[in-house]
Order: sequence, then structure tokens, then C-alpha cells
Amino acid sequence: MTPPSHDVPEAEPDAADDSPGWLLPGALVLRLMLVTVLAVVLAGALAAWTVSRAAGEQAMHLLVSQQTDEVEVVARLLASKIEQSQKVLSTVAEGIQPVMLDSPSSLGWLLQQGLPAVRFFDAMQVVRQDGTVAINLQSGRLESGSNLDPAERDSLRRTMLEGKPLVSGLIGGRPSEARVMFTLPLHREEGTVVGAVSGVLRLQSQGLLPPTMSLPARKDSRLLVFTRDGTILSHPDPARVMGSVRDEPGLSEVFARSRDKEQPVVGRGFTERLPGHVVSLAGMPMTQWTVARVSDAQALLAPLQGAQRRAGWLAAALIGVAALLAVACMAWLAQPLARLRHRAERLGLHAPGAGEDEAWPQGAGEVDALALACQGLLDERTSTQRQAGLLRGQLQSILDHAPTGIIITRGERLDVVGLQAGRMLGYEPAQLQGRLARVLYVSDAEYEHLKRRVRSEFAAHGTFDGDVCFLRQDGSAVWARVLGRSVRGIPGGAGTVWMLEDLTATREARRRENWADGLDTLTQLANRDAFNQRLHALLSDRAGRPEGAPAHPGPEAGEGVVLFLDLDHFTVVNAIAGHDAGDDVLRHVGRLIETQVRPVGWAARLGGDEFAVVLPGCPLARGLAIAEQLCAAVRAWEPSYQGRSYTLGVSIGLVPLSSGVYDVTAVLHAADMACYEAKRAGRGRVEVRSVRGGRTVARAA
Repeated sequence: MTPPSHDVPEAEPDAADDSPGWLLPGALVLRLMLVTVLAVVLAGALAAWTVSRAAGEQAMHLLVSQQTDEVEVVARLLASKIEQSQKVLSTVAEGIQPVMLDSPSSLGWLLQQGLPAVRFFDAMQVVRQDGTVAINLQSGRLESGSNLDPAERDSLRRTMLEGKPLVSGLIGGRPSEARVMFTLPLHREEGTVVGAVSGVLRLQSQGLLPPTMSLPARKDSRLLVFTRDGTILSHPDPARVMGSVRDEPGLSEVFARSRDKEQPVVGRGFTERLPGHVVSLAGMPMTQWTVARVSDAQALLAPLQGAQRRAGWLAAALIGVAALLAVACMAWLAQPLARLRHRAERLGLHAPGAGEDEAWPQGAGEVDALALACQGLLDERTSTQRQAGLLRGQLQSILDHAPTGIIITRGERLDVVGLQAGRMLGYEPAQLQGRLARVLYVSDAEYEHLKRRVRSEFAAHGTFDGDVCFLRQDGSAVWARVLGRSVRGIPGGAGTVWMLEDLTATREARRRENWADGLDTLTQLANRDAFNQRLHALLSDRAGRPEGAPAHPGPEAGEGVVLFLDLDHFTVVNAIAGHDAGDDVLRHVGRLIETQVRPVGWAARLGGDEFAVVLPGCPLARGLAIAEQLCAAVRAWEPSYQGRSYTLGVSIGLVPLSSGVYDVTAVLHAADMACYEAKRAGRGRVEVRSVRGGRTVARAA
């Protein structure tokens, strides 16, 4: 015997380790622990990131608000200085009488000695209504009015024309010469303008923009003052004074946008956050100057980032401790479940009674429910084992007393060997059980050839039926007819049941009697000539008996029946699968017919897909039952070739061998006609005809 390809050997499980004490949780709990750790880490990381981001935004908001307030304070301070300068100049203007404009000497004395407020300014000029310069005082010294800068003259002229105080733009092209002029009109008592007075302050003087004002209050921060057209008036770097804000990193972008909108910075201060910079601006309405603070964003947040890093490490440590505590708690809570798993694994051991005496673990909820279910399964297993033991005993009794040899294989091993099979092969059953089937064959080549043959038969028919030569233990050969069928439900996997019938003596007898001359070479059944001879001998024997004497006395004795069988749909197999498949079908059908009728008769192949069966001494009712069994057996068989299954059938004509029937030709003709009627009636059925006086008479089945 050799297994079909789907047989799988049973795997022997390893014994479980019965280790008491603390048990490692199972795979499910370990995965839950991993998920818990990941959840704690992710939740902690997300919370830390959210808090850090919120803290960073809050800190940046506070720093921005602080910087905005700072530039507003500086802008108000500068505006107050401008107002103070205007007030000082107004004090000087109140001391100048209109009549003094025509007396340069008295006006000069007043400005040099009579009015202390004049010393607040770096220079002072007084002009008459006609535009002539009455006094040009430079650093306390009188100079000619012709030295007056044209821009200064224009500011004085505008003041007289508009009749209101003015603050000039930046005058001078170099930082050392840069100055700002404050002007006021001089009025008579009736309000007419008779002239104008001006006070000049150097740009970096204490009264305007001293150098100390531009020193940064923080690292990486610049405080600037610039005009509407972008000229820098104050800068931490003195070399940048009188330069353009368009060259200032960060500030240039904000200035360009305000220039594009043509809206000067006035009113309250504001701050813009740029990539890498924080820029705060506040305007001075009277002079249209702008105060700006430009800070490096990273420098602003550096203290916060350091605190965030320290907080991050602390949060990571806390998250790690929380994760370890969660894992430890889960491992402790999962101990009852781990003990239950260990207990259940012990029950799976093959050793009898393994784990049955151990106490079941106790735990709230699911553990108690599972323990109760496992106890029920244990009780069921015990009952099943008792039933299995009973069935094994019954099976062994059947195997020991069966008239034919029976072997069950799994994989390529002999799993169960019956007593008759062991005797046929020259072994005790225990000597073969568990051994490879290869031991029963002459050579490896013979074994491999039979394996291919078995697999082919199982693929085509689902069974195996053939003659096999085995090697006995003493080295002699034994021929057996082997019928193999796959079965399911055997513990450990699918198996195959083999039934063996010793054919050694039969084959030897046939060889000596030249039996092969009367055999059909394809099916090994009797051929037409042998069939005619045997049927003729049977009919002749009946002719020699006294009339009315039965061939086989008994309450149900009969004269016998002849069956004529013709396969249905056989031509479809030949046309599609080929003649080799057709020959295989004929061989299998011949085996099937012989198996069904062997106890009560014999079969022959008449030719093509036509077969005949003789059942001597068989009553008509029994013959009909056997014919119906043959129809059902052929109909249930579905051969498969080249991946396609085929459905076959058989039409059967039955002729009773009643008294007075002695002509073989008449019997075969009647059976053939009955088979023809079965095909005409729809195939797959049995029709009966009788032979009387050499004539064929129809008869309902």
C-alpha cells in the first residue's frame, strides 16, 4: 500500500513544561501589554507636545506683547522729546518782540544772554517777514545768515506761509551733520506773522536721539528709528545711521509692505512674526518717524526651549515609569489567565491523565467562566476517550476476525494492520504497525511505480482497485487484489483503508489452465467466447436435470438471470478525454461489476462498452435488486480526467433463465433487446424480457 497525495502523517506534539510559580502571560496578553505601552507613550508624547506647543505659543504671545509695549513706550518718549523741544522753542518765541526784528544787536543779546532756553538748541535762527535772516546763532556764536542751509530756509519760509509750527525732515547728508529743525511763526498782537524763529537739534544729541538709546535691551535684538522714506536715524551700529531699512534683515519685508500700501505707521504699535524674526513697530505722528524693535525669534524662545527640553526629559521619564507600572499591573492581573492557559496546555498532552489532577485556577469574571468550560471539556474528553477505547476494541475485534485482510495507512506508514492481512504478508500485526509501507515491496522502483499508479487512480476515480504483488517477510511474493478508499475523521488526519484478497493460488491456477485464453485483455474479465462457453455449459447442465427440479433447492430458489449491460455516455469520455481515458473507464467498470456480483455470479466483457453478468440460481427479485445496485454504483462514480469530471450510467437488460431456455443465442438476443428498451426509456434503468420457445417476450421490470 502507498498513500494518495492528500494523506498527511500525524504530528507528535511536544510535551508541555509543567513549571509552577510565576508564569509568562500568553501571546494575547503580551500584545495587549505592547498596545498599552504604545498607548501610554503616544498619549504622553501627544500631551507633552500639546503642552509644549501651547506654552511656546503663550510665551511667544507674552514676548510679542512685551516687545510691542516697549516700542510704544520708546515712541511716546521720543514724541515727548519733540513736544518738549517745541515748548522750549515757544518759550524763546514769546521772549522775542516784533520790534526786535529790526534791531539785530538787541535780538542777538537776547538770544545769547537774555534767554537761557536758547542753550537747549544746537543752533537758532530768526528771520523777518521778507525772508531775510535776522540772527543765525550756531553753537552760541553769531554767524552770517548766508551760511544758512537751503533746507533750513525752506522750513522757515513754510512756517511763515502756513502760520503754524513745523518739524523739518532730516537735514544733512552725513551722520555728523544730520539735524532736525523746529520752527514757530512770530506774530504781532493782532495776529499777523512778522517772522519766524527756529531751533536746530543734532540728530544724536541728548535732546533728540542720543546713542545710548539704541543700545539693545536683549541679545540679538535691534532698536531702530527711521523716517517715512526708510532712512535710519538711530541704530545699535553707528555705521548704519543714515542708511536704509531696506538692508535690514526682517525689517525690510515689513517696511516694503507698508510702502506698498502707502500707509505710514501711526497710532498704536503692532508686531509681525516672520520666519526667524519678530518685528514690532510704533509710529510718531508729528515727525512721521517709526520706532522698530527687530528680534531673533530663536533668541527670544531660547530660555523657553531650554525649559521645554528639561520638561521633555522629565515627561519621558514619567511616561516610562507609567508604562512599566501598566505592564506590571497587567502581568499581575493576567496571572490567573496564564495559569488557566498552562492548565489547558497540560490537558492537551498525549500522556493518559496528564493535567487532570491539577487544581483549576480561580479568578473573577472570564477566568472562572473559562475554567468551568474547560472542566466541561475535560469531562467530555474523558467520556470520548472511553468511547474511543470501546471503538478501538471493537475495531480490533473486527480486524482480527475479518475474512479479508484490512490495513489502514496514514502518510506512508502502516497505522493499523488486521490479523488476516498480517498472516497474508507473513508478519504479526504488531510487527508492521508504524513501519513504512516500503517494507512490503521488492524495490524502491516498484514502490515509486505503485505510488504513481495509486495517485492516478485516486485522482481519476477516488478509489484504487487493482492487483498488487507484495513481498512477504520470508522473501516470497504474494499477489492480492487491493481495494483502497480514503476516509476522513481519523485522529491526526486523513487516512486510507485497504482491503486485501489473496489471489496467489487463483493466479497460479489460471496460469496452469491457460486461463488467459478466455480473458479480456483490458478488463481481465471473461471474453465473449468464454462467456458463451460457460453460459452454454450452465444451460446444458439444466437440460440434463429432471424437469421441474431446481438448480439450487431452497425457499427462494430460482433458475438464474442473465444481465446485459451497456454504458451510457461512454462516447463522451472517448471524444473529449481520449481513448486512454476510455480504456481506464472500462477497466474500472469491469472491476466494479466483478465486485458487485462475485458472491453470486460471474461477469464478462462482450466487447466495446458492453458487459454481461450471469447469476446462476438467482431469483428474479434478487436479480433485479443486483441490477439496480449496479446502476446506482455506476451512476455514483464520477471519473475525472485532465481536470474535468464525467457522469456515466448503465442501461441493463435482464433475462430470467426459466425452465425450457437452453439456447445461448436466444438468451443474449433477449437481453440485448431488453437493454435497448432501457436506453429508449431514458437510460440508467433495468428492463426485463423473457425467452419462451425461442421467442423474446417483453416483461415490465
